[in-house]
Amino acid sequence: MIHYKGAIVLGVLIGAGIGVLLAPEKGSVTRDNLKREAKDIKDKLSKDFTEVKDDLSKTAKSGKESFKKEFKDVKSKASYKTEQVITFLEKQLAILKENNKTYQATS
Repeated sequence: MIHYKGAIVLGVLIGAGIGVLLAPEKGSVTRDNLKREAKDIKDKLSKDFTEVKDDLSKTAKSGKESFKKEFKDVKSKASYKTEQVITFLEKQLAILKENNKTYQATS
């Protein structure tokens, strides 16, 4: 979409340049026309840049929300995996405790 708008602006600029070269009017009229066209181009560019900025802001916000959701999912999965590791370690510790009892001397 940005490339399309750039092509339009370039076309307008080329058209204005050709119009100046082929203008049958007096210089003052041509200058007034150029000023008006320049203002129109400036307004169009300003509007286009505002649209692009808004699109980028929406995309960034959407990406931020998506990142937050994905991070929450990853955090949840990591928590479950951590729980599994803790359970495994607790079982291994229980086995070690039982094995260690066999080495203790009874009085």
